[in-house]
Amino acid sequence: MNPITGTRHGAAGLRAERVSREAGGRLVLDGVTLTPPPGATVGLLGPNGSGKSTLLRVLAGTLVPAAGAVTLDGEPLAAIGRRTVARRVAVVDQHAVTQVELSVGDVVALGRIPHRRAWSAPTGADDDAIREALERTGLTDRRDQSWHTLSGGERQRVQIARALAQQPRELLLDEPTNHLDIQHQLELLSLVTSLPVTVVVALHDLNLAAMFCDRIVVLKEGRVVAAGTPAEVITEVLIADVYRVRAVVTRDGPDGRPSVRFVPGPAE
Repeated sequence: MNPITGTRHGAAGLRAERVSREAGGRLVLDGVTLTPPPGATVGLLGPNGSGKSTLLRVLAGTLVPAAGAVTLDGEPLAAIGRRTVARRVAVVDQHAVTQVELSVGDVVALGRIPHRRAWSAPTGADDDAIREALERTGLTDRRDQSWHTLSGGERQRVQIARALAQQPRELLLDEPTNHLDIQHQLELLSLVTSLPVTVVVALHDLNLAAMFCDRIVVLKEGRVVAAGTPAEVITEVLIADVYRVRAVVTRDGPDGRPSVRFVPGPAE
């Protein structure tokens, strides 16, 4: 036990140990283990249906694994309690929609719900957390703007701000760059990777994963088929095996991060 943090040695943070999950009679996750290093950005890669979104929901505690366990600082997630988990783990889904007329500030304030008692008034700590989240995401001047008037990229930034207002130590994101143009993809991932939190992010774009992730986990048919640094994982052989396409992978730059160029035609 760490006397400072109160956590078990080697068990700090959010971890999945050999988790499995079925859906519609099919094994969606099959013995997946994920142990994000504290403060790192871990990218989840894999084709559609590989289990990325399901794994994120299992990590968040919104889905219960059929086998294996998810732990937070060494304690089973199911034993901790939803409010406690929500104070530590924030989730940003692909598409956030609401029919209610809310301002940007209202949406960001939702992140404070786990820290407040029911029907209690906002505290100074709530106000400070909301203001800091808006500042960090560049949304201070949008605080009173209607959510429904925002572009897709702006809405994603608001969802990041809402997650930051939770003051989490772990941040889970499911395809946050979907439907964003290149500029907003780069801006959003630059923001996410600059945060002082552990990030697990599901991505489709291999080049974005190579640029921004410290480590990468690749899923195929619910199983982990590769894990490591981008340079270790993103290879022509892996792309052909997992995605069934041909690619040329180069390693330019001083850090040796890979760059992927796809080649027309199926993989051999």
